[in-house]
Amino acid sequence: MSSLTTKAAVQYRLGEWAAQIRDCQNRPEGMSVVQWCSQNGITKANYYYRLRRVRKSCLEDLPEEMIPQPVVPVPAGLLDDRGEAADAPGCGLDISMRDFSIHVTEHTSMRLLAEVLEVVRGA
Repeated sequence: MSSLTTKAAVQYRLGEWAAQIRDCQNRPEGMSVVQWCSQNGITKANYYYRLRRVRKSCLEDLPEEMIPQPVVPVPAGLLDDRGEAADAPGCGLDISMRDFSIHVTEHTSMRLLAEVLEVVRGA
């Protein structure tokens, strides 16, 4: 089998498993996962294996900018007594997403910031 055929088969299987997971998550109130699995001919272990595989596939398909980035701690010695970078002339907050960035300082109007963020959210 070619790698393209294998990939298509895996994607098809993951699609089927995702549909099963949706069905299980929408099971009648009071029905346990074990009961749902028994009615649908799979074991509880197999259900959770499929759930893990579908989740992993979804996470792998996320664009890189959607994956949470680590927070880098700033040593206290690099900040002045107001909590700003001691040697940075244009202190503020830089927000970067996709193909744009926003620089916010203590002088940025909250109204302007709110309007810009509203536009960004709709983009």
